[in-house]
Amino acid sequence: MLLAFFGALLILLLFPGRNNVLIIGLDRAPEGTTIARSDTLILMTYRPHRPYAATLSIPRDLWVEIPGVGYNRINTAHFFAEGERSGSGPGAAMAAVEHNFGVEVHDYVSVQFTGLVRFIDALGGLPITLENPVGKLPAGDHTLSGEQALAFVRDRSGTDDFFRMQQGSMFVQAVLRRMLKPAAWPRIPAAVFELRRSMQSSLNILEWLRLTFTLVRVGPEGLDSHQISREMTNAFVTQEGAQVLAPDWPLIQALVTDLFQTP
Repeated sequence: MLLAFFGALLILLLFPGRNNVLIIGLDRAPEGTTIARSDTLILMTYRPHRPYAATLSIPRDLWVEIPGVGYNRINTAHFFAEGERSGSGPGAAMAAVEHNFGVEVHDYVSVQFTGLVRFIDALGGLPITLENPVGKLPAGDHTLSGEQALAFVRDRSGTDDFFRMQQGSMFVQAVLRRMLKPAAWPRIPAAVFELRRSMQSSLNILEWLRLTFTLVRVGPEGLDSHQISREMTNAFVTQEGAQVLAPDWPLIQALVTDLFQTP
């Protein structure tokens, strides 16, 4: 009976279906509300049976059509929806990505940035190696505290949002590396508990298992990380004086097709 159970579980974990998840990093919201802009947007796809996992970082200043709102920065979709009805922000962010990128988004994970501080501290810090200076950190080996890790993810001093997205990808890979180290395993339950306090998600238990199983199999170096690059956008100033990024859709769609629509 036990063997049959684990056999069935393995089949479910390796089910060939693709799942696309929108990861939403939320800026600070006014006390007692969830009305926040999505400071970070990462579209992830994973296929446990291959195994394969890829991410696409989306600039928060990308100028797109937001369903029910009109043209605006993509990071405002969550903000406007939460202003109308609490709890509707993730769905609005998913709808904005689906509408503009032509990718079905099955689930979401939203995290308040303040929760990352407690998460990293519970892990005992975040070791990271930089080949070149990044932000305010020199090249070399570092172990970041929660506050330092948050500053690293959000830092834009002397750079712009494209560099910031690269730092976000480095952060994700460093977290995976840390959590796969046996020395960190005793800390994982407390770290996950802290993260859950600041996280909401539509993923069910099975999909969490499938995602975790996939990430363990591909490892931090196997995560196929991409971003909408500077060459895929054109900077311009709106009539209201906002500095935004116009998407070059043919270039973006070529990458999206490769990552999210290839069988």
